Amino acid sequence: MPKVEGGCLCGAVRYSSDAEPALVAACHCRNCQKATGSGHTYNVAVPAALVRIEGPIKRYRSSGGSGKEVSRMFCPECGSQLIIEAGLFAGLYLIAAGTLDDPSWVTPGIHIWTASVPVWDQPRAGATSFPQLPPM
Repeated sequence: MPKVEGGCLCGAVRYSSDAEPALVAACHCRNCQKATGSGHTYNVAVPAALVRIEGPIKRYRSSGGSGKEVSRMFCPECGSQLIIEAGLFAGLYLIAAGTLDDPSWVTPGIHIWTASVPVWDQPRAGATSFPQLPPM
């Protein structure tokens, strides 16, 4: 089982979970692009109840493309975005894969909101992709 353990850039916030990831997905929506300063987020979804967080967390809440609330958790000291709690994925935390101590095992199973993908950040050929959200 992959290790779901990591933290922020400055080390003030750490998280861990013993849960098996339910999903690994890349999101290319404009909100994720703006939150990361890149063309996407890579997210490892695990049950929220099984994630331990140590250290101070701030939240930024907004409306996602689904119309449901999205809460982005980040370190108030260094600003690293660590976890997304999306109303569309109730009960799951979407952990920012780049904040894992060992992200080498992360490979997105799906890419969503590919209608917003910048030309300089295309998903790999053959990846399962959806222009917006997958059918649920």
